[in-house]
Amino acid sequence: MKVIRWIGKAIMWIVILFLGLTVGLTVLYRFVPVPISPLMVMRLVEQVEDGEQLKLAHKWVSMDEISKSLPHAVWASEDENFFEHNGFDFEAIERAMKENEKRGYNAFGASTISQQTAKNVFLWPSSTWTRKAFEVYFTVLIETFWPKQRIMEVYLNTIEMGDGIYGAEAVALEHFGCHAKDLNDNQAALIAASLPNPRVMNSGRPSSYMYKRQSFILRMMRNLGAYPVEEPEE
Repeated sequence: MKVIRWIGKAIMWIVILFLGLTVGLTVLYRFVPVPISPLMVMRLVEQVEDGEQLKLAHKWVSMDEISKSLPHAVWASEDENFFEHNGFDFEAIERAMKENEKRGYNAFGASTISQQTAKNVFLWPSSTWTRKAFEVYFTVLIETFWPKQRIMEVYLNTIEMGDGIYGAEAVALEHFGCHAKDLNDNQAALIAASLPNPRVMNSGRPSSYMYKRQSFILRMMRNLGAYPVEEPEE
């Protein structure tokens, strides 16, 4: 019985510690920049293992230093219901499931910007159910503690945007020779077009497919209207 009680107490303290650390870190990142992500570390390890030169282009900038074209473009291409949902777009999930079932493989995803941000900041790239469960947990946390504009700001600063390139400022400098605040609609749409596979689709050297995606994203941007600079009212 003593062993059982000891195990029970150990589990209780592990849960308390996990909740304290994860909630505390989420609240902290509400106010301070995210210095590095698990994916950045994993990519560096891969570069070492492959004998490649280390590359980590990443510089945090605030939303005030990012052209409104970029959040507008990723809003249009990645998550048009971003300001309406609470982290999960169940209609998009249902559509993706039906389409994937029809095709016989997972051709479409339905991750929201909130889910992608949770994965980028706290987790590792994987398709296991364990990782997906943690993604749900962290998505709920950031939707609880962060306003939408903060979620977008963290997303734009941590998302992988090229080989060894992370965030708006780095991709603007590397691919367009300008700062993130100077990106125009066309450049932002190309960056958004690359996000499904940024190490293959280079926004600085776009393929014909990327130009087609760019045109589609620009149309979506016009349809959605201007990107809101303040939190939309419920």
